Amino acid sequence: MSDPEFDAIRDRLVLAALPHAIFEGWSQAALVAAAEAEGLESDMAERAFPSGPVAAVEHFVGLADRMMVDDLAGVDMEALKIPDRIHRAIAVRLERWSPHREAIRRALSLLALPGNAAVAARITWRTVDTVWQAAGDRSHDFSWYTKRATLAAVYSATMLYWLDDPSDGSADSLAFLRRRLGDVGRITQTRRRLESWLGKARQPGRPPFGRRNG
Repeated sequence: MSDPEFDAIRDRLVLAALPHAIFEGWSQAALVAAAEAEGLESDMAERAFPSGPVAAVEHFVGLADRMMVDDLAGVDMEALKIPDRIHRAIAVRLERWSPHREAIRRALSLLALPGNAAVAARITWRTVDTVWQAAGDRSHDFSWYTKRATLAAVYSATMLYWLDDPSDGSADSLAFLRRRLGDVGRITQTRRRLESWLGKARQPGRPPFGRRNG
């Protein structure tokens, strides 16, 4: 069985596990139930995810990343400003998974366990990197890291807000996201102005802080 074929089975299993995860959590029992629902052998759950449910959650988030990119294929991202591109990417992601909020809550609960911190960080980093790539970011300098670290905080806060958002179409969550992105934009602009000012202040022959002799 080729890896692409096995990955397709993993895709089927994590999607089929969503309704079971609501009641069973992301557990081996939920994965076995998913395999049976897909007409697969019950041991397929263990064969597909030998590391257990955490690996299944990681695969699910990776699948969500891929689906987000597919959903954005029909969006003219070039016509949008960078903050709007990021907002659109996260918005289509939340829209797709709105019917499965409780299963996602259970996934986040599993990732929140102390032993899963490294996996949770890796998963979040991959997602925000996918969002930035979808937004057209091609940076390779230090800003590559700062952009993703900043968005990781914004995205994580938005996800927690979204889990308990009763508004139609997750309107309150999207407004929350817009505000957080606005805060980041203002901080970035202030940092750039400060860096520019410091750069000028350090120019050879220029007195620091505008002081002049005499």
